[in-house]
Amino acid sequence: MKKCIVMAGLLMLVSKMNGQQQEARIEEVEIYGKMMNLPYKKINENVVLITKADIQQSPATSIDELLQQTVGLDIRRRGSNGVQSDISIRGGSFEQTMILINGIRMNDSQTGHNSLNIPVDLNSIERIEIIKGPAARRFGNNAYAGVINIITKTSSNNNVKISAQGGDYSTVQMGLSSQFGTEVFSHLFQVNSGQSEGYRHNTDYKINSAFYQNQYQLGNGTLQFQAGFSEKKFGANGFYASPQATEQYEEMQASVVSLMHRQKFGEFSVNSNVYWRRGQDLYLFNREKPEIYRNMHIGNNVGGEINGNYKSALGTTGIGIELRKEFLASNNLGQRERFLTQLFAEHHFSFINDRLHISPGISWAHFSNTGDFFYPGMDVGFELNDQHKIFGNIAKVHRIPTFTDLFYVSGTEAGNPNLKPENAISYEAGYRFLKNKTQLKTSFFGRETNNSIDWVKNESAEKWQAENIGKMSTKGIEAEVEQRFDGFLSAISAGYTFLDIEMKTQTEFSRYAMDHLKHQFTAKMENRFLKNFSNQLVYRYQERANGYSYHLLDEKLSYQFRNLNVFVLINNLTNTQYTEAFGVPMPGRWFHVGVNYTIKQ
Repeated sequence: MKKCIVMAGLLMLVSKMNGQQQEARIEEVEIYGKMMNLPYKKINENVVLITKADIQQSPATSIDELLQQTVGLDIRRRGSNGVQSDISIRGGSFEQTMILINGIRMNDSQTGHNSLNIPVDLNSIERIEIIKGPAARRFGNNAYAGVINIITKTSSNNNVKISAQGGDYSTVQMGLSSQFGTEVFSHLFQVNSGQSEGYRHNTDYKINSAFYQNQYQLGNGTLQFQAGFSEKKFGANGFYASPQATEQYEEMQASVVSLMHRQKFGEFSVNSNVYWRRGQDLYLFNREKPEIYRNMHIGNNVGGEINGNYKSALGTTGIGIELRKEFLASNNLGQRERFLTQLFAEHHFSFINDRLHISPGISWAHFSNTGDFFYPGMDVGFELNDQHKIFGNIAKVHRIPTFTDLFYVSGTEAGNPNLKPENAISYEAGYRFLKNKTQLKTSFFGRETNNSIDWVKNESAEKWQAENIGKMSTKGIEAEVEQRFDGFLSAISAGYTFLDIEMKTQTEFSRYAMDHLKHQFTAKMENRFLKNFSNQLVYRYQERANGYSYHLLDEKLSYQFRNLNVFVLINNLTNTQYTEAFGVPMPGRWFHVGVNYTIKQ
């Protein structure tokens, strides 16, 4: 850890020495909000932007691998290349993170294990917005510990991009994407297919996805349609029941269809949408003998929302309403459904020459058969000058148990229909510096949780049981710095998160709550040389609360000539032996070679 601290200190020194660079584009980006959008500089939360340029340079082959490079995010993969992953933010559980595609909810009411089934390829993503901290008063139930919004974009710049990639373990991936249309009516289309024999017994996979989006310009507004489908079929050696369950198999499907409308009427703006998200999950304990144990779950979320904001001399006022019906048909969980009604209200004030920003808000949610919940909160930020800002926020959040939490039964797990919703008070105070090509953020945050939900047991031979385990106190610190240059060294960045979680009610075995990352450090270095070459090196150090730690190094070397991009990508360059989820061994060194070719018209 001494090396990590020294590196972070050097990066901060570099950032101070380079304050006279060209203005960074990040300052101009507007962050998506349910009721109102705000420029990045006006945001009073801890927000991370992953841009299209960041994605293109990254040595990541999937969305989960890309997100692993952001401190504060714990991506626990089973397998490789986006097969199956759980995501948590700042010590929260994988059920406490909301996943959105262009603002449309992708969370699965069956289980958060399926929330990262995303029908979008990395090549089609315009940017990713990450809110680290509670956002339930704007986005609802699962925005307990944070929100990840994956944003795609149509374009009238007619082009077709063809991609191909091959690697170790007979890994092959092919993709095609296209943007076409006019300034009035533009489109995005993408298909992608990948497969591998797997890096060990029964870890083979096949992944297919397709995504379509269009946007029609309506004067001062837009009408946007999107539809996506993903399918994953994979061997799940040791993924779930126990490490001895080597013949497990799973097939997952996820699809989304939505229609969104945004319009401005003078000082009043409105955005609305209707959506349908379907998930299907087939699990076999033994892929060669499906009669031993088989689960089939089919879930549907159907909903719609209307949100509006009005700008006046008193600031910007936002209100909204969301209605959603969740259905589940399962041979294990039974026939389940529930209905949600949620109301939102928020106001954004500006004082002291637009330097002090205050955003109080509240939402009310009613779940059928569960009850009523209020999510109040407030964000405050003060700009000391154009570069320096201090910010803070506090909020109350709840999470309703998933159908798996409540009703799942297997040979090794038992749900609990008597679970109570968990709730917490979250808070954060931080400082942000943003000037030219330099960014620096640091913050202190905490979360006081009641009725925490976890899967626990007192004896190793017992089943995992879903329980309200009582109170948990989470505290942490975080620091991030990035500096961009003109020349051979084009960018360097580092981030560190420390977490301390205290469980008030002790249990002998905790499956999720006490297996968080205690220390997390990430550093990136990007180089450009010989005009057409670029290289990115990503280092990660992770240490869990139980003391287990490891170092990882990923590398991507790219060559760009006109419309042709050729790259060599190496994951786990040092061939580290490690696990991320429940003792599932992760791959060693993995070579990939790929090419992208863009046809412009």
